[in-house]
Amino acid sequence: MALFCQSCGTGLPPSARFCSNCGAVVPVVPYMAGRPLVRPIAGRQVAGVCIGVAQTYGFDVALVRILTVVGFFFSGGLVFVAYLAGWIGIPEESVSLQ
Repeated sequence: MALFCQSCGTGLPPSARFCSNCGAVVPVVPYMAGRPLVRPIAGRQVAGVCIGVAQTYGFDVALVRILTVVGFFFSGGLVFVAYLAGWIGIPEESVSLQ
């Protein structure tokens, strides 16, 4: 991954803490773990496949649902089979009782 100074735009090695050209501090971006692909309990309409995919990949839930419904009608059943596979294959969100 290329790293550039936000002040002057100089290319920097990945281990740089300061810019070698202007001396500006290079901000450290913390690692953000991705959300696992699960079917959440809250917010689901049918099986939770669309909201699970939308939350995992950062899409709008309404857009994923609309594309799924359109796909049901125009894909010849392929999206329906994929939805069923997601329903069976994607694990349900675990409920933690506190």
